[in-house]
Amino acid sequence: MTELRRDLIMGQWVIVHTQDSWAPERYERESRHRERLSTCQFCPGKEFFTPPEIDAIRPEGSAANAPGWRVRVVPNKFPALRIEGNLDERQEGVYTFFNGIGAHEVLIETPVHDKNLAEFTDEEIAHVISKYQSRFTDLRKDKRFKYIVLFRNYGESAGATVGHPHSQIIALPMVPKYVLQELQGAQKYYEEKGRCVYCDILAQEYSDQERIITENEHFIVFCPFAPRYPFECWIFPKKHNADFSAIDDKERYALGRILKDVLSRMKACLNDPPYNYYCHVSPINSKGEDHEPPWCHGGKLDVSHCFHWHIEIIPKLTRTTGFERGTGFYMVRTDPRMAAGYLRAVSSPNSS
Repeated sequence: MTELRRDLIMGQWVIVHTQDSWAPERYERESRHRERLSTCQFCPGKEFFTPPEIDAIRPEGSAANAPGWRVRVVPNKFPALRIEGNLDERQEGVYTFFNGIGAHEVLIETPVHDKNLAEFTDEEIAHVISKYQSRFTDLRKDKRFKYIVLFRNYGESAGATVGHPHSQIIALPMVPKYVLQELQGAQKYYEEKGRCVYCDILAQEYSDQERIITENEHFIVFCPFAPRYPFECWIFPKKHNADFSAIDDKERYALGRILKDVLSRMKACLNDPPYNYYCHVSPINSKGEDHEPPWCHGGKLDVSHCFHWHIEIIPKLTRTTGFERGTGFYMVRTDPRMAAGYLRAVSSPNSS
């Protein structure tokens, strides 16, 4: 038995198996093939293999681009986009293109090569989140950029090419279409209902209780009603907040604790699966001028009244099929109520 479910924000439809839901052991497992410590360019003592660091957390007085750091941010050695130059929009017949301008940074989360993020201390993971915030704050000063993507790939099938714990940060000169659809869906809901769609979703999850995995004073984790992927999890601030950079020290530690809590639950429940997580934040420099080209999507995108920044965690358990690519429908073999139940049942050493 299946159900067709509509995502409340974007209007996307998914097919959820509600009566023959797959248990965790039904999904494929990925073997771990990690590079040797001797060849890892992110380990201490190998700083000369990376571009010069942009930022770091290290003891006072220690030299840049040398061992001793706790978190280190460097430009990506093979960037998707480069910060130097101008966009220079051009036309070729019916096609529009411009230079690949942006920023692409790597945040090396720990000097310990094989430390799982779920095993970080509260201080270590708070340091990572602090650098997410500081890089977000610094990059948004560049008026060419309209959106900043904070994301993490874990495991080969999730796109990680280096085993050493790290995240990536990419600044874009436009708002990505997927994010723009989410923002437009939130704005439309607000215009129709006079309320924030995310606040309403949180209220519904508290009412239902079935999809909530865990929570603490400032954050809640739940499996969404209409997920795109099995065991998909969302981390939301409990209070209405569109500005990721505005979270304070207490919230930063609470976010770190709940992030490693849910990752440790996934590790135990799903046998340390590959995963992606990304932070959906508000557009930046969104008070754009009317003469901006339409692909920038920069002008007049004020979503503070109807948007919550949040983190989406996607374990890589299935492959995208022709049906999904051809229709835009996602097919999910585990009911989110069941997924949340499996994750709740796991004993997590990081529960707060």
